[in-house]
Amino acid sequence: MDITAPRFTDENAARDHLESLQWPTGPFCPHCGSLNATRLEGTHHRAGLIQCNDCRKQYTVTVGTVFERSKVPLNKWLLVNHLLCSSKKGMSAHQIARMIGVSYKTAWFMMHRIREAMKDADNTPVGGSGKIVEADETYVGGKASNRHAHLRGKGPGLAQKQAVVSLVERGGKVRSQHVAKVTGPTLRATLVAGADRASWLMTDDHAGYKKVGKEFAGHASVSHSTGEYGRLGVIHSNTVENFFSILKRGIIGVYHHVSEAHLQRYATEFDFRYNTKDMTDFERSDEALIGIKGKRLTYRRTSQAAHA
Repeated sequence: MDITAPRFTDENAARDHLESLQWPTGPFCPHCGSLNATRLEGTHHRAGLIQCNDCRKQYTVTVGTVFERSKVPLNKWLLVNHLLCSSKKGMSAHQIARMIGVSYKTAWFMMHRIREAMKDADNTPVGGSGKIVEADETYVGGKASNRHAHLRGKGPGLAQKQAVVSLVERGGKVRSQHVAKVTGPTLRATLVAGADRASWLMTDDHAGYKKVGKEFAGHASVSHSTGEYGRLGVIHSNTVENFFSILKRGIIGVYHHVSEAHLQRYATEFDFRYNTKDMTDFERSDEALIGIKGKRLTYRRTSQAAHA
């Protein structure tokens, strides 16, 4: 992992790199959409400042992105983005804070902003005619000391493990969704929204898949409860199970526990790395940087969600 590239050590180089990704044809005004702009390069102007010649408003490449109004130098943003994109199981906020010299709170919020940028803009369902989609559910997150508190009569168990349902197209993308409870209706809602019903559906023997499976081109399942994990070389859910193994190792080994409020963002992070696994680390990092636009996230909104 090369973290000595100029974009990671020099703020001007970082800005130039970000502009090349966000504005391949030149500055684009986030206020009115005009391409008619003038760079303000006087000694009294901050670096990277541009003025729109049509609406007369000023802006930089970070306006309207997850980096907007951040006091953290842009090269540190690009470094954190690269570290998160190139680490197979993620990287803790404590580690990031130590590496770039910021507080844990700042590192934590930076990482959530980057996860916001990782959201897939393509909402097209996975699968399609002649394709196979594997679906499965798993449980992650929660503080270990509180996972069974509700069973001991000590609270509602809000820190229990939470459910994630993932859909994986064989040879294609994964889509993961945090659900409040694994039931027939929640599984159906996730499946019909995330998978093309012209697909063949592969699942385990969870009863919730039986009814919705009839809405797909075909449905086959394996009985994990009896030790069956595949047959005929085609009927299995091993692809989604392999994805879950990485997700769980990341949550348990790197993040240790995650709150219910933020679990979807963590799932998005692991989806993003899976969906870009054929890219190099630098290509994957650039892909995330392209996604920063139009996804503003404030600390108040993020922290309030954690305590809601």
